[in-house]
Amino acid sequence: MNSFRSVSSITLICLCWQILGSTASASTSLWGKKLVFMFPKCTWQLQPDVVLPALEELTVCTLLRRTIDSEWTGFDYRAPGGGRMRLGGTSKKLSVWLFEEEHSLTWGLKLNEWYSVCVTWCGHARRLQIYINGSSEYEVSLKPLRNQQLAPNGTLTLGMSHIIMSGEVRPETGKDLLGEIGRFRMWAREWSAEELGGRSCADGDLVRWDLTQWKSNCFPELDNNLQCAWSHYKIKLWTSMVPSTKPGNCSKSLEEVTQNWLQSILPDNISVQDILVSSPSRVCQAVHNSAALSAQQPQELRALSNSTFDTCFRCEFNANVTPAAEVQVVQASILSLLNSTFSYDFLNLTAYPNSISILPVEFPALPNASTEAPTSAFALDTFFRVNLSLSMTGSPTKPEEVIEKWLKEQLELNATMEVLNVIIRENVGRYDCTFHVQEYNINTVAEMIAFIHAALTAKYVNNSIIIQTTEVAIKHIVPANCLEENTSTIYGEYIWPEAFPQENQKMGCNKPKSKRAYRLCKLDIETDTTSWADPDMKNCKQLLTISDLDNITVTTGNAAGVVDMIQDLIDVQLDDSESELSSSELNTVVVKLREVVHICSTTPAVGANIVNIVANMLLSKTDLTPVAGIVLNLTHRMANNMDFPDESVSITAPLMALSLINVNRNTFSGLTFGVSSVSPTLNPEIFVNQNVESEPLPDTNATISLPSELYNYFPPGERNTTRIQFQFYASNELFQDPHTNNATQSSWQLNSFIVSASINNSMVRNLTDRVVVILSHQTAIKPGDKTSCLCDHLTHFAVLLDVSRTSIGEADSQILTVISYLGCGISAIFLGITLLTYLSFEKLRRDYPSKILINLSAALLGLCMLFLLNSWLSSFSNYGLCIATAATLHYFLLASFTWMGLEAVHMYFALVKVFNIYVPSYILKFCAAGWGIPLVIVSLVLAIDKDAYGSAGPIETAGMLKSTDQFCWLQNDVFFYVTVVAFVLLILLCNISVFVVVLIQIRHMKTNKQSTSSPNSLQDLRAVASLTVLLGLTWSMGFFSFGPGKVAMMYLFSIFNTLQGFFVFLFHCLMKENVRKQWKIHLCCGRFRHSDYSDWSHSVTMIGKKNHHVNTDSVASDETSTNRKVSDSSTGSAPNHHQRA
Repeated sequence: MNSFRSVSSITLICLCWQILGSTASASTSLWGKKLVFMFPKCTWQLQPDVVLPALEELTVCTLLRRTIDSEWTGFDYRAPGGGRMRLGGTSKKLSVWLFEEEHSLTWGLKLNEWYSVCVTWCGHARRLQIYINGSSEYEVSLKPLRNQQLAPNGTLTLGMSHIIMSGEVRPETGKDLLGEIGRFRMWAREWSAEELGGRSCADGDLVRWDLTQWKSNCFPELDNNLQCAWSHYKIKLWTSMVPSTKPGNCSKSLEEVTQNWLQSILPDNISVQDILVSSPSRVCQAVHNSAALSAQQPQELRALSNSTFDTCFRCEFNANVTPAAEVQVVQASILSLLNSTFSYDFLNLTAYPNSISILPVEFPALPNASTEAPTSAFALDTFFRVNLSLSMTGSPTKPEEVIEKWLKEQLELNATMEVLNVIIRENVGRYDCTFHVQEYNINTVAEMIAFIHAALTAKYVNNSIIIQTTEVAIKHIVPANCLEENTSTIYGEYIWPEAFPQENQKMGCNKPKSKRAYRLCKLDIETDTTSWADPDMKNCKQLLTISDLDNITVTTGNAAGVVDMIQDLIDVQLDDSESELSSSELNTVVVKLREVVHICSTTPAVGANIVNIVANMLLSKTDLTPVAGIVLNLTHRMANNMDFPDESVSITAPLMALSLINVNRNTFSGLTFGVSSVSPTLNPEIFVNQNVESEPLPDTNATISLPSELYNYFPPGERNTTRIQFQFYASNELFQDPHTNNATQSSWQLNSFIVSASINNSMVRNLTDRVVVILSHQTAIKPGDKTSCLCDHLTHFAVLLDVSRTSIGEADSQILTVISYLGCGISAIFLGITLLTYLSFEKLRRDYPSKILINLSAALLGLCMLFLLNSWLSSFSNYGLCIATAATLHYFLLASFTWMGLEAVHMYFALVKVFNIYVPSYILKFCAAGWGIPLVIVSLVLAIDKDAYGSAGPIETAGMLKSTDQFCWLQNDVFFYVTVVAFVLLILLCNISVFVVVLIQIRHMKTNKQSTSSPNSLQDLRAVASLTVLLGLTWSMGFFSFGPGKVAMMYLFSIFNTLQGFFVFLFHCLMKENVRKQWKIHLCCGRFRHSDYSDWSHSVTMIGKKNHHVNTDSVASDETSTNRKVSDSSTGSAPNHHQRA
């Protein structure tokens, strides 16, 4: 059934064929013809005005016949700036070159035979296929490229390879085809094997088989062997309407007249569908967009009136020919039928012969603006920029509206121009206006400037209002087109075709198909340049939800698109202040934003979108408290990693403001940042002063001034790229403090906005010239009241193994700090005594347990000392020193646990594997493992990301100055959990296993040993405590420091582990008889001096010179000595377990 649609949303102007050089007609069709490449040389090159867009996929099909054996080229496409595609080969192979990479198949095209060769390519799928006679003969997965896109604006030649020299196409000798080419076509999509196997006669949507698209020095030849039968055609033409008699009224619509015309001239075997006609116009002037007709929207059928006569209109329709006929025959037949004049009532309709386009298409489809790009063959609209000053007498209530109405009345009188982008500013005694004028290219530029000047300088009088122009400046501007753009949205993926300035491009919605999306190629009044406006998708159905973001992998290429998607989703989800995100939705959004800022640097545009997303969540009812830390960290990282060409950039959104300033150490003299926020729904206003201000900037709610002394803290080696970052929050949603929000202290409230300042990779402390922060009270109590609070505290020991990585209360933190530093100080002293004792007395370090104990004590001493000195070293605010401190602390922590693990290994050999085990270089191997493994781990962390080490400390200041001592430690969660938590957990699991096995062994030894001695519980307890300290089992409490018991476990953790060094001294020096004897022998005088040297042999089994095994001794002779032997073997005085060096 024929369908008829009336279209009139945009007034179109008829197209005269004389300037429509790119439209195909039957007279220019190459169907049924071939190009012959013989001597003399014949060249076929794509017309320069046929511009190919950037392509991410394509299909090229052609017919080839070789007549003389030589190296040959089928086609060659070269684009400026990279991107080439070429088909060629020899007698033994066929090759396709894509992005300078050759892909070949051993298929030689025989002489004097026609072959159908098709090449398909898909960039995002990295797939290239070659089809011969409809069958896929070659398929390859391409290497990933940074830019999977074939560059636009290239040159295309047939039958020869070419190069570009001085802007001209020059043939490459020795690669010319000696043969024939037919039906060359190119499409902007990848065709499937089924489509290519069907031997389609559809013409290309990029390059057609038509003379109008090619320039050549020779002529095509007819070939009856190249016939192609097809049924589906798209027909376009321009028609004039001339009254045959005195004009009268017609009851028929233009669509009905066109229908009657086509039905009367076309035979029964040609059916017509989807007729579209433009609105009639008296002026036969070329329009600038061949898709303008389909851009109009349907309206009710209307009757023709007198005003439609002596006009022309454009018509498009789809035709179906049954049965299928040869393309060139159909084109010639329809052209002949349309060339005759048609009389209807008192109208004569005549088609412009050269405007008739009859194209074979893939299938009948409703014309869509998205399938046609603008072409330079059409007459482009003309644009002007106008600046004028005027005076106005009278007292209108809305003078801006009066002026804009006057401008439109003066310039839009004849409907050939339009006033755009009007900006009116009131000045002293006058009004300054700036606007654009779009003219439909009817007159010359000089004529239009003269017309605009005359229209605007004429005196205007309307009752009591008089407008007189005092100054006028008119400039002709030539804005560029908005280029094709691929956008991924929550409504689906859309490829917006190239559009002219101020053209409202349209595309069909993915869902529902019957609706349209619109996007304006907007001309900017400030810069006179064009850019795509945000698409209008209100008619389309949303296809993506926040939960679908979990399925998207963020990459450097799609990061900006992901942020756009998130912003669209947030805008839809939080469409009013009462809406909110669920906890799962909030987590998904925050995680994706964090991935974006971690995977790549951001631009100011992407940064602004992220800030708007956070601001929208702050304005809603969403509870951001669970993710507050993540949000603050991602905005801070985003700002530090943002790339922008200027010295500074500022981003504002409701409730938020960021200002990023790149400063130079040599010229830095201080900096003041101020913010004025008058409403939660309005963007704050930022003030930046390159000097130090001791007083608040005028009309600001928050001011922070940085002294010139700050340059001392700029990161070394980066003095010319140091970035200072200011952040402002007009909401306390991200700064919830349990001390001011719990039920017992509900009267507390934050009475100011939040402001912060930071320097990239720097820690600022102990400034002589103070930072000045001035915050206005939201609820004023007494004018001029100011509160400053300085708070210093050190970091508690539990931070080394805080698996939850979350903060605790201030009071608990200070108590834990005291415990930690006191315990570490005590341990450091007694570990020093232990080391001094074992190193001074040679008899104490003869056995292996003692040597292992010396190494463990050294590692623990290094750990305690580094922890005690950490805050002092970080106070120097030296970035490199902080990394070195954190890395060294990390090393000694890992070394301590490694030696605890080696203690367990040795204990297992000594007390479980009691039979002979030969281990050469026993202690040397232990030392290599004990000190080497931690070194390897720390070195890998430094090599992968040295910035994983850094200083822990808050970055925001909430209503008061807060000075926090820094602590240099692992800041990267991934490295912390892998190199600390996982490593410590592995050691502790092994040590606990050995601990259990050793206790079972002790029990068996006591049970099997017949003795009359009564059990000694005190010695059993000593053995257990000694093993617990030596194996570091108390560190396991760190893995339970989360949930309700977090604080209690942190107290136990800090007490037992900071005193581990003291317990080592207690059990392995003070309570060991042989150590006390050495003290008495060497340190005591008189009657307290011990002189019996022979007793040493009772404490330690004599070392045999030829004993090379881990354990050759039997257990002790009585129950008491058994207990002691087992206990001491694991703690430093075991029977000899010797290995040959």
